[in-house]
Amino acid sequence: MIDSHLHLWTVDSFVTGGVRPYGWLGPQHGALYRSFGGDEARETLEAAGVRGAVLVQADDTLADTEAMLAVAAQNPWVLGVVGWVRLDAPDEAAEQLHRFTAQPVFRGVRHLVHDDPRSDFLDLPAVRESLMMVAERGLTFDVPDAFPRHLGSAVRLAREMPELTVVLDHLGKPPLADPQLVDSWRADFSALGREPNSVAKLSGLHLPGTEYTADALRPLFEAALEAFGPERLMIGGDWPVSTLGAPYGRTLDVLLELVSSLSPSEQDAVLEETAIRTYGLAVTPLAEG
Repeated sequence: MIDSHLHLWTVDSFVTGGVRPYGWLGPQHGALYRSFGGDEARETLEAAGVRGAVLVQADDTLADTEAMLAVAAQNPWVLGVVGWVRLDAPDEAAEQLHRFTAQPVFRGVRHLVHDDPRSDFLDLPAVRESLMMVAERGLTFDVPDAFPRHLGSAVRLAREMPELTVVLDHLGKPPLADPQLVDSWRADFSALGREPNSVAKLSGLHLPGTEYTADALRPLFEAALEAFGPERLMIGGDWPVSTLGAPYGRTLDVLLELVSSLSPSEQDAVLEETAIRTYGLAVTPLAEG
């Protein structure tokens, strides 16, 4: 399989020139509050039988993107990079996109919308202008932790910008432990699935108040299949964030148990083909190899 969602960061860069990147991460995160680099990621993937991964930004800084690209330049297991550009400043975004796309491994853009104080971020005219440049370059746009503030905005974005591939990370972070909120999540989630330029990731499903087992997550999996179909779903381990909930191997085992209920061709789609097609990865699916 290909892991469509993996992070790296370096604790040594936490304070540079008075700026503290990775502001969401602190000592309260325990074992997560340390460096996670390319060598450890490679060893983790190899131990789990994963042949490659897409690195995804973990901070709204250029330094985070540059660090991922540097790892990608030295590691063939990095199949793609989803980085950050300043979407709310189109002139800066244009320059940054020009610079980053000089490296073919740069395949998409993401912004930590859930940490941004602007609840209308995805609707801002400047952001839409920048995202049109993202689409014109054949890049994707990942939306993390969309529910509750940004899932409806993601639906509007996909509908109003059909040129852009909108990737919903972590199934939008469904509030599975709160039945009253689940209906609201499901309505927007299903609406996004009706937009053909949308894709969703089976990732980041260590959810508050929910046991991390295939049985507990099966309703979400079935909702994802109904909304997107296997041809627009891809699997992601969300390492190392997921290690707060379970070791990497266990995280994947639960997802693979869910996917095993599909036909062989549908499994191929979720495990590799959707990621390859969505991000334009320079790799041949094993099913075709």
